Amino acid sequence: MGTGSYVVRGLGSERSFYSASHGAGRRMSRTEAKRRYTVADLVAQTDGVESRKDAGVIDEIPAAYKDIDTVIAAQSDLVEVVAHLKQVICVKG
Repeated sequence: MGTGSYVVRGLGSERSFYSASHGAGRRMSRTEAKRRYTVADLVAQTDGVESRKDAGVIDEIPAAYKDIDTVIAAQSDLVEVVAHLKQVICVKG
């Protein structure tokens, strides 16, 4: 919701079954995120991003996810970064 995205090209690693991460992955459960964070935290963490900022999406707060830059760096043998996109809008159901 607030940290951007990467467009990558797979390097065809047989060791990883020709696969790579499709996202950062969660750092904590949805329940833990709802317990730990407030709407004010969500507003602060998504500053500059047009998105929902209410209790219904607190479980999607950026802090509930692993750092995407670290995840991309950890799979540098699996993917080539094509582009890094800055988050400006995020639509959640």
